[in-house]
Amino acid sequence: MAEVLLEAGLMFAVLATAGTIGHRLGQSVIPFYVVAGMLMSPHVLGQVGVGPVAGIAIGDYALAVEEHITLLAELGIVFLLFFLGLEFSLDRLLAAKEEIGKAGSLDLLVNLPAGVVVGLALGWGLLEAFVLGGIVYISSSAVITKSLIDLGWIANAEAEPMLGTLVFEDLFIAFYLAVVSAILLGGGEFADIAIDVGTAMVFLLVLVGAVYFGTDYFERFLRVDSEELFVLRAVAITVFVAGFALAIGVSEAVAAFFIGMGFSSTGHLHDLERRLIPLRDIFAAVFFFWIGLNTNPAVFPAVAGIIAVLVVVTTPTKLFTGFFSGRIYGLDDRRNVRVGAGMVTRGEFSLIIAAIASSAVGRGPILTEVVPAVAVGYVLVMSILGTVLMQYSGHLERFIVGGESSTAATD
Repeated sequence: MAEVLLEAGLMFAVLATAGTIGHRLGQSVIPFYVVAGMLMSPHVLGQVGVGPVAGIAIGDYALAVEEHITLLAELGIVFLLFFLGLEFSLDRLLAAKEEIGKAGSLDLLVNLPAGVVVGLALGWGLLEAFVLGGIVYISSSAVITKSLIDLGWIANAEAEPMLGTLVFEDLFIAFYLAVVSAILLGGGEFADIAIDVGTAMVFLLVLVGAVYFGTDYFERFLRVDSEELFVLRAVAITVFVAGFALAIGVSEAVAAFFIGMGFSSTGHLHDLERRLIPLRDIFAAVFFFWIGLNTNPAVFPAVAGIIAVLVVVTTPTKLFTGFFSGRIYGLDDRRNVRVGAGMVTRGEFSLIIAAIASSAVGRGPILTEVVPAVAVGYVLVMSILGTVLMQYSGHLERFIVGGESSTAATD
């Protein structure tokens, strides 16, 4: 236990250092956490005799450390999606359903097929291509929302189509993850897959019903005087339902998303955000670190060409769909350029899909090795590229629209 605790301390020290570097460079911390994990893995420092996380010992101890970090990473997935659910109430979705539906459908019908087409062009099977489509389709809610706040765009008109499209993406990806998890992690026969997908759909319908009809229950559940009990109850229901979902073959991330949505319409929203954000940030950092730990950088040269093709293909598709999403909301073209630039960033959800693919034992090396490696490299590039495009959107505005750019980022 002393060695495991020492490993955990080393991991958090490395994460703190990586986060500090990312923050000072004005970039998203996500790629820095992933790179830190790769550096501390047996694939990098382990090759030169330095004691990395999850690899300083042999035999059963190394396995115990890996399971310890994996558990913390799972909690990171759970709390990331829980907080995403907190952002979306059914009332909010229904109020802007027409614009969200049009902009989200455009985004989906262009960007997901783009990834599928690239996968098929590479000679992959339809399943592998469908997974790749999901990876390149989903933008990063966490990074984009943080960038909107940092740049002062959150109160601007361009924030509305960006957040609306993210809502659509996140709702779609909840069902996408449920289906992909059932197929990849379930049985191999068609009948087994059908049963797994059916189970996932029934469970999701139960969760949707709980969100729709259970607002009073969610309200009463957290109505306690003790802050300690408040946090314990919120964590308990979220982790328990997520664990139950995973046990029956449904994505734990999807379950956590709907639990968060259940609390979004209650009077506890502010308290949940204030008290649980530190938990989310700590466990999310471990999740990105864990992605790096399980990625061998030696495979990057072999997939660099695939990553380059995806960047070249999917950056313009996001710019295109974002631009016309802004038009759906009635914005001028300068703001539409900002919407497109803001949607380029990929992040946490692409890595969650990659994590599911890497766990698909027996599905072949493309799903378990190539796709995760592509996803990590792609996210590293797109998270930096998207952040830079938002920071220097004025140049992009002049290039696409012509004339002088807007005088200020917050106008």
